[in-house]
Amino acid sequence: MREVLQPEGWPRPKGYANGIMATGRMVFTAGIIGWNEREEFEHTDLVGQLRQALISTKAVLAEAGATPEHIVRMTWYITDKKEYTDNLADIGAVWREVLGKVFPCMACVQVVALIEDAAKIEIETTAVLPD
Repeated sequence: MREVLQPEGWPRPKGYANGIMATGRMVFTAGIIGWNEREEFEHTDLVGQLRQALISTKAVLAEAGATPEHIVRMTWYITDKKEYTDNLADIGAVWREVLGKVFPCMACVQVVALIEDAAKIEIETTAVLPD
């Protein structure tokens, strides 16, 4: 069970939910960065790394039988706020391409650096599978 929490009178957020209530088995991912399954970066740009990070996130979730519809929360760590804001249309397109029309609770935080020097984004995800 999953229910989006939208307080009355609040504007509907674009691309995420303010809150979600869910019951079931919880699935967590580690921080997933934009390299492929061989730990190689195929892209140096944020959008390319985001696509790969989302593909990798889907693969990890699939190991638990979870799909994008089960995602309830994501935290994105990015190294360049300007690159993020300059590419919002492409970020949205990649999101829809990889995950579809799924809008979990989200936070996006700019950080000074990530552990892998070439990484531009790291994503932690929580999903809830129905009992």
